Amino acid sequence: MKKELIAELFDRFEKACYLYEDVECWSARELMEILGYSKWENFKNALEKAKTACEKAGEKTTSHFVDVAKTVDLAKGAKRKVEDMALTRYACYLVAQNSDPTKQEVAFAQTYFAVQTRKQELIEKRLLDVERVTAREKLSQSEKKLSQVIYERAVDEKGFALIRSKGDMALFGGFSTSEMKLKLGVPDSKPLADFLPSLTIKAKDFATELTSHNVLEKDLKGQNQITKEHVENNTAVRKMLVQRGIKPEALPPAEDVSKVKRRLVSEEKSLPKAADKIEK
Repeated sequence: MKKELIAELFDRFEKACYLYEDVECWSARELMEILGYSKWENFKNALEKAKTACEKAGEKTTSHFVDVAKTVDLAKGAKRKVEDMALTRYACYLVAQNSDPTKQEVAFAQTYFAVQTRKQELIEKRLLDVERVTAREKLSQSEKKLSQVIYERAVDEKGFALIRSKGDMALFGGFSTSEMKLKLGVPDSKPLADFLPSLTIKAKDFATELTSHNVLEKDLKGQNQITKEHVENNTAVRKMLVQRGIKPEALPPAEDVSKVKRRLVSEEKSLPKAADKIEK
């Protein structure tokens, strides 16, 4: 396929995109023309096959194929409403996969929408990774803050470790920190929180913040009082999660957050460097 045709098709696909209820979509009528089809009846076969593929993939067709009416211009200024569909990026990919592969336009579309869909998936995954790393860093800050608060109230480092352990048992339904590490396959040398999903990390962070606040607010002193407070806070957070059908100890482990962080840093370094100046 010549570069000129690739550039032309890329431009046509980009320009055909529009927002339908805040979702990027393409008109089936426009897509039909771009893919080199001349008759709607023939193109509808590809649409129906794409819908079937969508259902088999476990997706709702109504979430990707939306019937809409389109007005077309006729001779002497007349207008007529015709059948059309708003197609999501995923729907367009399925349509391309079920269109005539001998057409150059179809071959381009298959690659275009596959790459664009994959790009969106990568963006979504990166955002989730960033969110998890941020949540883990926030938990570290909250635990550091709590340690400083309780050290001023006659609790040493060993006592702080015991307080955190009791808090974990309350949050994880009786499982101790070491038992949770064994359950999730966490190495002894690594913190449990590094392998927890974002939801659990945030739950631990919330309970820790509550403890810091209440230790100061209630002027609690000594390991026993602070332990009791921390256990109550973790129990309350667990109760809220369980009421919503979530048991923290039953959630699967996540990738080591330190590896996720290194990957994010590596990706950032590989991004193209911005030019120092804008050439005019």
